[in-house]
Amino acid sequence: MRILEEKDKEAYTKFLEGHKRCNFQQSLEWGKVKSFWTNEVVLAEDKEGNIIGSISVLIRKIPIFGNLMYSSRGPVCDIHNVEVLKQLTDGIKVLAKKYKAMVIKIEPDIKSDDKEFRKLAESLGYKIKDDFKDFSEEIQPRYVFRLDIKDKTEDEVFNGFHSKTRYNIRLAGRKGVTVKEGTKEDLKDFHKIMIETGARDGFIIRPLEYFEKMYDELGENHMKVLMAYYEGKPISGVIPIMYGNKTWYLYGASSNQYRNVMPNYLLYWEMIKMSIARGDDMFDLRGVPGIADNSNGLYRFKKGFGAEYTEFIGELFIPFKPLTYKMYKISEKIFRKIRFLIKMK
Repeated sequence: MRILEEKDKEAYTKFLEGHKRCNFQQSLEWGKVKSFWTNEVVLAEDKEGNIIGSISVLIRKIPIFGNLMYSSRGPVCDIHNVEVLKQLTDGIKVLAKKYKAMVIKIEPDIKSDDKEFRKLAESLGYKIKDDFKDFSEEIQPRYVFRLDIKDKTEDEVFNGFHSKTRYNIRLAGRKGVTVKEGTKEDLKDFHKIMIETGARDGFIIRPLEYFEKMYDELGENHMKVLMAYYEGKPISGVIPIMYGNKTWYLYGASSNQYRNVMPNYLLYWEMIKMSIARGDDMFDLRGVPGIADNSNGLYRFKKGFGAEYTEFIGELFIPFKPLTYKMYKISEKIFRKIRFLIKMK
């Protein structure tokens, strides 16, 4: 076990991009996007010094309470190899001591029914919180839809969609909706539409500068801006992220106007086609609420693309300063309640 140094960066990126459990949020590029956090990477190695596991950790100072450590969708390794997991855990403890952290929180890319991993994690001292009620209690979505596209053609994938989804994709084309790949400059149109989306759906959006930083750090190899146009006007957009063997839908924005021409269906299909052309194993449609039935519109929309409804294990954590962390959790609940009351006014 050791902490990543400058000389390791090229080998680490090569390892990450080549691993079947690759996730863009474990990349050095993503660590730069999150520049208001400190980024450290723990490496597990074999006897020859080859990287066999890793976990990217973000560290941030929380006023009053001290440093919090967080890892999104790590670790990247054989998740059933206790020796590798122990190396990574030992490295996390080294970082916790260095930064005097109160806690490490991990939201791994591991399914909820993986009993073997649960047992290993608990044997290494992790606690598992898997009783979240809604999105507000997690940073990453616990429920997602994932589409298996490994070795599949466009026709095979398209024919796996629900008939209504196929109809709406074709309808968008017949109505004259077009999709174009944009540049950094097009983020301005995307962000304007996202402000409209946030006002409609009641969520807080990030500033334009955040998306521009994403574009600068991830580059055209890892991030795209796709915009849908109707009668020459941008009406909807998506940001997919490509890394390793996967593509993720990360952000989307849609205007209140022209929703009847179904631009979002066409945008998703264009992202999926892009993912197929890359030779990806999987296209990740990202989060949905934990309501696995068609009464929820977002669930119904994403299910229509023939993807698998996936539940992750939840949050793993080790409280290094239990009392401080308990007080922090209490303050978090109070803050969420105040924010909810303000939103309801």
